Amino acid sequence: MAEDKKKLRSHEWFGKKDKMGFIYRSWMRNQGIPDHAFDGRPIIGICNTWSEYTPCNAHFREIAEHVKRGVLEAGGYPFEFPVMSLGETLLKPTAMLFRNLASMDAEESIRGNPMDGVVLLAGCDKTTPSILMGAASVDIPSIVVSGGPMLNGKYKGKDIGSGTDVWRFTDDVRAGRITQEEYYFAESCMSRSRGHCMTMGTASTMASMVEALGMGLPHNAAIPAVDARRKVLAHMAGSRIVNMVKEDVKVSDILTRKAFENAIVVNAAIGGSTNAIVHLLAIAGRVGVELNLDDFDKLGHDIPLLLNLMPSGKFLMEDFYYAGGLPAIIRELGDLIHQDALTVNGKTIGENTKEAPCYDREVIAPLDKPIKERSGIAVLKGNLAEDGAVIKPSAATPKLMSHRGKAVVFENIEDYHARIDDPELDIDENSIMVLKEVGPRGYPGMPEVGNMGLPKKLLEKGVDDIVRISDGRMSGTAFGTVILHVSPESAIGGTLALVENGDNIVVDVEARKLHLEVSDEVLAERKAKWKAVNLGYERGYTQLYIQHVQQSHLGADFDFLRGKSGSEVKRDSH
Repeated sequence: MAEDKKKLRSHEWFGKKDKMGFIYRSWMRNQGIPDHAFDGRPIIGICNTWSEYTPCNAHFREIAEHVKRGVLEAGGYPFEFPVMSLGETLLKPTAMLFRNLASMDAEESIRGNPMDGVVLLAGCDKTTPSILMGAASVDIPSIVVSGGPMLNGKYKGKDIGSGTDVWRFTDDVRAGRITQEEYYFAESCMSRSRGHCMTMGTASTMASMVEALGMGLPHNAAIPAVDARRKVLAHMAGSRIVNMVKEDVKVSDILTRKAFENAIVVNAAIGGSTNAIVHLLAIAGRVGVELNLDDFDKLGHDIPLLLNLMPSGKFLMEDFYYAGGLPAIIRELGDLIHQDALTVNGKTIGENTKEAPCYDREVIAPLDKPIKERSGIAVLKGNLAEDGAVIKPSAATPKLMSHRGKAVVFENIEDYHARIDDPELDIDENSIMVLKEVGPRGYPGMPEVGNMGLPKKLLEKGVDDIVRISDGRMSGTAFGTVILHVSPESAIGGTLALVENGDNIVVDVEARKLHLEVSDEVLAERKAKWKAVNLGYERGYTQLYIQHVQQSHLGADFDFLRGKSGSEVKRDSH
């Protein structure tokens, strides 16, 4: 066996000539695997988040087959394995509760099995960050293949977008503007092909982050799931991972500080989801890159919006791909991007995008004529959010970006559902809705409920947005003047827990201010009377989560998972 082949991780399993080598090879042979699979060639794992309970990822068996073709073509040998799949649309109480668990599944599966490199198949919102977090903690050569967005929804001759138009249709049916039958009809019109959300929701955002970080091949973000070019990309990723193993290009070589800064800038330019914040912070924590909440404001807030895509704009992901995809955005950003950042194909991000064309300026705007002058995430601080809160200005109502109003408080999500349509609810268009107990610990899991639906009586008056504040998240497909990720959260006694009905709150996005107009003395009195809610979880993973999850401004990862353990496994199994 050649000397370079002995350096492969898989040699520690398949290259042994003793009892352990016999065991490792022999049981694999019952799948019909030939001798040459064990001759020292790179062994490639395919980490598959396929599940019929995760509709966005339900086509991944086919994607995996195309990855395998690429691996075999390049002289490697592929082994597919499953990890926990997180379906945003079905999994209760929230997929975010299990992101860290899925990352542990991916990490231990990658570390504990004979693989020299891994292809990560991801699509639905939390599958992307979870398996990337896991792979980062092992730090072997890795590449991400996203599943791709659905085709544009089509409803009564118009394009409709997943998620974004769900919120609009729901408000319309509650306000009596459409019938229940029209509401049902829109369901099949919206989700008409395989793939994840075709708006710039969290799935599309994280696929874009993969490409912006350099962890995916060019055009990973936008090729529609049903387009044959998605299969070609999977094939090429399978081929490339074999060469990454030979070149020893690890996750830590790609995920540098420059890569994360690029991702923050790109997220702003595309009007990406606020959820990217907690995921990028968590991923950075796994590779030891210093990244904090203020970086998103400092690096991203003044970036112009270049992509005219829902919920910040008009078009959808299918249109984005035809217009030139993410490479066109990155090229347009020019010197705002670290052009020398390395990517998984062995080239820099600048080399990958220097010739990237734009075919439709209505979809992708030039830097000197953007859709909006400023687009990125704004980080607000004050006595109501000492460690920060976030808002997405590109999806908010401009006149509400500086606002003072009286709080209408919901103590938890059940309280919200019970009272939101009560005709006696004391609320008007100047009020500020406040939702407690939906942070990482409080729910638990930090669900996407921050974009609270407005009271029916306001919708009937034609009001379509008011300021909303919570310690939870919102779907990347959502819109409105919604302040999220308030930290510290209410469940651990943050100031949000002390807000009462009628308190005045000042929001000033330009000044980065979120202030509760209650004196320190009164807040101290309220804090002395405050008691944490008993969530009733006494065992299992949820109890572990409550005990170890960090606050949202740190990425909501587990405290014991920050950093990496590497790829070495010192002991055999028998």
